[in-house]
Amino acid sequence: MGIEGIGARVVRKEDKRFITGGGRYVDDMVVPGMKHAAFVRSPYAHAEIDNIDLSKAKAMPGVIGILTGKELKADGIGNLICGWMIHSKDGTPMKMGAWSPLAVDKVRYVGDAVLIVVADTKSQARDAAEAVEITYKELDAVTQAADALLPGAPQIHAEAEDNLIFDWDLGDAAATEAAFARATNVVSLDIVNNRLVPNAMEPRAALGQYDKAEDHYTCWTTSQNPHVARLVMSAFYNVAPENKLRVIAPDVGGGFGSKIYIYPEEIVCLWASKKTGVPVKWVADRTESFLTDAHGRDHTTTAKMAFDQDHRILGLKVETKANLGAYMSLFSSATPTYLYATLLSGQYNIPAIHANVKAIYTNTAPVDAYRGAGRPEATFVLERLMETAARQLGVSPPELRRKNFVTSFPHQTPVIMCYDAGNFAASLDAALQEADYAGFGQRRAEAKTRGRLRGIGMSCYIEACGIAPSAAVGSLGAGVGLWESAEVRVNAVGTIEVLTGSHSHGQGHETTFAQLVSDRFGIPMEQVSIIHGDTDKVQMGMGTYGSRSGAVGMSAIVKALDKVEAKAKKIAAHMLEADESDIVIEDGALKVAGTDKTIPWFQVALAAYTAHNLPQGMEPGLKEGAFYDPSNFTFPAGCYICEVEIDPDTGKTAIVQFVAADDFGNIINPMIVEGQVHGGLAQGIGQALLEGTSYDTASGQLVTASYMDYTMPRADDLPSFLVSTTVTPCPGNPLGIKGCGEAGAIGSPPAVMNAITDALGHENITMPATPHKVWAAAMNH
Repeated sequence: MGIEGIGARVVRKEDKRFITGGGRYVDDMVVPGMKHAAFVRSPYAHAEIDNIDLSKAKAMPGVIGILTGKELKADGIGNLICGWMIHSKDGTPMKMGAWSPLAVDKVRYVGDAVLIVVADTKSQARDAAEAVEITYKELDAVTQAADALLPGAPQIHAEAEDNLIFDWDLGDAAATEAAFARATNVVSLDIVNNRLVPNAMEPRAALGQYDKAEDHYTCWTTSQNPHVARLVMSAFYNVAPENKLRVIAPDVGGGFGSKIYIYPEEIVCLWASKKTGVPVKWVADRTESFLTDAHGRDHTTTAKMAFDQDHRILGLKVETKANLGAYMSLFSSATPTYLYATLLSGQYNIPAIHANVKAIYTNTAPVDAYRGAGRPEATFVLERLMETAARQLGVSPPELRRKNFVTSFPHQTPVIMCYDAGNFAASLDAALQEADYAGFGQRRAEAKTRGRLRGIGMSCYIEACGIAPSAAVGSLGAGVGLWESAEVRVNAVGTIEVLTGSHSHGQGHETTFAQLVSDRFGIPMEQVSIIHGDTDKVQMGMGTYGSRSGAVGMSAIVKALDKVEAKAKKIAAHMLEADESDIVIEDGALKVAGTDKTIPWFQVALAAYTAHNLPQGMEPGLKEGAFYDPSNFTFPAGCYICEVEIDPDTGKTAIVQFVAADDFGNIINPMIVEGQVHGGLAQGIGQALLEGTSYDTASGQLVTASYMDYTMPRADDLPSFLVSTTVTPCPGNPLGIKGCGEAGAIGSPPAVMNAITDALGHENITMPATPHKVWAAAMNH
C-alpha cells in the first residue's frame, strides 16, 4: 500500500478482514458467563396492559430471570428522550410523551417492548418469551398522520392533545404571501414521501455486562456514536454514572442513521445484567428490526411555487405533516424542522419562503433520521415542483433551473442557511453532457417503436453536512454540541495511532484517515492505525452521521496533526542545528530546506521519547489532541439525471441510464467517494421504485414486516451509474471538503420520479412507483 496521499484511489484497508470473515461485530462478542435475552413485545398497536402472568415462563428450562417495566421503574431507570427541543409557532415547547424502555401500563405500537427474558441460550429465552401470558385491553389505533389530527382520533399520549407534538414555522409568511400575490404563475403539488425501514445489513444488538466487584458496566452495541450513548444512558436514563460505564461499538454493519439513537434494548440489557448477575446479550432478528428500528421519512406535503412572467421564482409555500410514530426518538424533532425546512431554497435564489411543519404521534414505530435526514424530503419537494413547473410553463427543465440558480456566494437564504461556495451550473453542464440530454428525443422515439414509454428527469440537490457550529445548533434546540475530537499518538518507533471520535460503519475511515496522515508525514499507510468506537480508549467525540466524518472528524485530525508537526519540527531543528522555519517534511524525513541535512521520521519520534536531546524546556513525547467545531455547515451539491423505460403492459420500470454529477469539494479518496455515491443511489432508487412501509390502518399491524413484503433493490434493478465530480473547495474547513455519504439518497428519488412522470405524461403517481402503480398510471397515458 505504501505512501498514499490525498486524492489517491486507495483500496480500503479494512476490506481484507471483512471479506475474509475477520470482522468483529456485537454478535461475535462472547464474555464469560454470558446469557441470552429475548424481549416480549406488544402484538397490538394500542392497548392497556391488564395483567402479566410469568408463572409458566419462569418454569421453562434455562430461564434465569424475567424482568418487567414496573421493576425497571422501581430501580429508577429513566424514560427515553428526544434530544432536540422544538417550540411551536406559539412559543410552547414540543409535547414529549413518556417512553419507558419497558412498557408499564400501556403499549403504543406493534413491537413496543414489554419485558425481557434472560436464559442460558437464545432458543430458551425465546421459548420462555412465548410462554409469557399477557392480558391486554385493545384500544383503537391510528397509523396515518392526517388521521391522527382528526376529531375523535385515538389519544396516544396524554401530554399531546390531538396527537400534535408541535406546530412549527420557518420563514416570513407575510413576505411569501406578498410574493404569491404578484405572481404570474403558481405551481402546486401534493407530495408523499414514503416511510422506509433502514434495513442495515447487521441487525441491532446489545451486550450488557455488570462487574459487581468494580461496580462498573460495559455495553457493546451497534452504535454510530458510542460517546453520546454513554452520555445519554448516564445523564438521562440513570443506568450508571458516566465514569462507571464503558460503551464499545466494534465493527458495525451499516447504520444509515438508524444506529444513532439509544434504544430500549441497550438500556435494558445493562440493567438486566445487574439484576440477574450475568452478562446479557440480545441480537435482533430481522422481523424485530422491521418492527422496532427507527423508520425514516413519512411526510405528506402540499407545496406551491410562485413565478414571475420571466419564470423567475418569487416565493415558496410548504405545509408538511410529519409522522413521528408512537414516541419521539433521540433526534426525531430536528429531522422535519431544522434538517428539512432550512434546505427548501435548494440551489435556487428564492426571495421568500414559508414552511409550516406539524409533527404528529401515531401508533407506528418511531421515525427519525434516515440517510439524508430531512434533506431528501426537502429536495424531493423542491425538485418535483421544479420539474412540474417546467412542464406547466412549457420551458426546458434544465434551463428553468439554470435561470434560478444562486450564482453569487456567500448567499443567505430566507431559511437560515448561508451557502458559502458553489458552482451549480458546472454540475448541471457535466450531467447534461454525460446524459446526452439533447439526444433524448431520438431515444424516446425509438422506444415508442417498441411499445415502450421513455422518460427523462433530473434533480439538482443541495444538502447541509457537518451540522455546526455548536453554539448555533444549541440556540436552535440541540441538546449536544456537534464538534469532533481527535488524538494523534506518534509512537517511539514512528508508527502512528489516530484516535477519533468519529465512528466507521462502512465509510472507509481506516483508509481515508490513514491517507491524511501518510500524506502529511510521508510514512506508509501500514504504519498508521485508526482507533474508534470505545469510550475507554478515545476521548469524548460526537460520532458519525450527517456526512460529518470528513468535514468535521478529519478537520479535528488535521488540527492535531498540525500540533504534532510543529513539535516534530522543533525537535528536528534542534537536532540538525537549524532554524525551525527551514524544516520541511518530505518522504518520511525531516529536512533542512535547500541542504542535504536530514533526519528520518522515526528518529525524531525516538528522540521525543528518549528525551536525551530535546530543546530546553520541552516536554518528552509526541502526542497531541484537538477539538474542532466548524464555523458553518458544508454544502455539497450536484445534478442527477435519470432515464427510464416503462413497459405499459406490465408497469415494469427499467432505469436505462443514471448520471450523477456531484460537487463534494476536495476529495481524499475518489474510489471511496464513488462507493458512497453508488450506495446512496441504490437506496434512493429503492425508495422511488420499490421500498414502502405499510401499516394496516384498522389494526395498526405492520404489513411489510419481512423481505417477503418489503422490497429491497437488487443488482438487476440498477444500471451501471455514470458518476463524476466537479470541485468547489469548501472555505470553512482546512481540507476544503464537504461530505458525500448521503448525496445519492438525497438527489436520486426526485430524478427517478421526474423521469417516470415524464414517461407517463402526468404527475399522478407516488413513491414507490411499483409495477402495479405504474401500470395503473400508464392506462391514463
